[in-house]
Amino acid sequence: MDINQNNLRASDIRIDLLLIANMIPDGVRVLDVGCGDGELLNFLRREKNAEVRGIELSPNGVNKSVAKGLSVIQGNAEKEISHFPDNSFDYVILSQTLQAMDRPDRILKELLRVGKRAVVSFPNFGHWRVRIHLALKGKMPVTKSLDYPWYSTPNIHFCTIRDFVDLCEKLDIKIEKGMAVGNTGSKMSFNSMILSNLFGTQGLYVIARN
Repeated sequence: MDINQNNLRASDIRIDLLLIANMIPDGVRVLDVGCGDGELLNFLRREKNAEVRGIELSPNGVNKSVAKGLSVIQGNAEKEISHFPDNSFDYVILSQTLQAMDRPDRILKELLRVGKRAVVSFPNFGHWRVRIHLALKGKMPVTKSLDYPWYSTPNIHFCTIRDFVDLCEKLDIKIEKGMAVGNTGSKMSFNSMILSNLFGTQGLYVIARN
C-alpha cells in the first residue's frame, strides 16, 4: 500500500524521495546506489520494514548514513556494484545519479543484474526552461535540477526523458512504471511522452529485465 503523502510532515522525507518510496513494496531487500546521507534508506527501513544497504561516494554522506545505523559502504558506485552477486536485492535505487555515471547503459544493466527491479530517477534536460535558456542565451543552463555551472558539474551525460526511454528499448529493458516529476518534486499527470519530456523536471521509472 502506498504511503499517504498527506499524513507525512515535510520534515519526514523530500517529496521526490517519497515518490520513490511509494514504488517499493513492504519487507523487500533494497540497495540504494548513491544513497547520500541515507535519508531514503532510513525512511524505507522505518516505514516499509525494508532490509536496506547503500553505496555512497562521499565520506560525509557515508558518515551521516552510518550515524543513522545504516549499512553503507564508501566507494565508486560503478565499481562497487560489480561486487554484489546476481539477484541479491529485490529493488536497486539510482536516484539523481544516472547522469553522473561514466556509462549509463552499463550501470542500468548492472542494476538489473543485482536487483530484480530498479527505480531510476534523473534530471530531464528536455525541460522547456532548459530549451529556452539554450535557445535564447546560448549557454548551458543552471536550474534547480541542474544546479552546477558547466565547468564544475558532476553531470557528464545529460539526457532527456525520451533519451532514457529509447535507451531502455535499445537495451531490451522493460519499463514497468514511469512518470514525469515537476518543480515541486510531485508527480505530473501526463500520459504523453511529448508533454512529459517538455514539462517534467525529472523522470522517474521502475525498470525490469524482459
